[in-house]
Amino acid sequence: MKDKFKRIKNQTNVVFKSKFLKNFSPAERYEFLQLCHRRKFKEGEYVFYRNDPGTGMYFIEEGSIELTFNLGDDSPSDIREGFVLESSDSFGALSIGYDLRRKSSAKCLSDSTLLGFFKPDFEVLMERHPAIAVKFLQTLTNIALRQLETAQNKIEELSDAYTAVKIEFDAYYEPQKE
Repeated sequence: MKDKFKRIKNQTNVVFKSKFLKNFSPAERYEFLQLCHRRKFKEGEYVFYRNDPGTGMYFIEEGSIELTFNLGDDSPSDIREGFVLESSDSFGALSIGYDLRRKSSAKCLSDSTLLGFFKPDFEVLMERHPAIAVKFLQTLTNIALRQLETAQNKIEELSDAYTAVKIEFDAYYEPQKE
């Protein structure tokens, strides 16, 4: 009984403290999280690796995760310090709406419990609750646009406005991968 209460408390924290779900009503959050899968990971275990196909996103119910960046051949000098995420944080969201490879590896810094939400779960969400699915996609779009704007500003800062805009347009007109 004590474990069940702790699990419900942790999931409630995810529901009400998640930045990703902040625009969802409590009822929408509940419906969304009903489709999530609880997964346990041991300290040092990887949830996924850089360049893996993105198959879903994760909410941290318990524990801490470090997103690390391996930029070369796995030698220690090629691994960059990452970002540490804690309970109620989420990561990997763009993999639901977009066919992207992982940009980082996700390593458990402690024993962790994650709530996974995967592409097939999104399909179920679309069937059962289309309004929540639309809100989910709007959230993803806002995240992607903020990231694009930040990247474009950084490119402009490091080179010039022309290069930043050219990269954006070249990507727009690049043939779509099937």
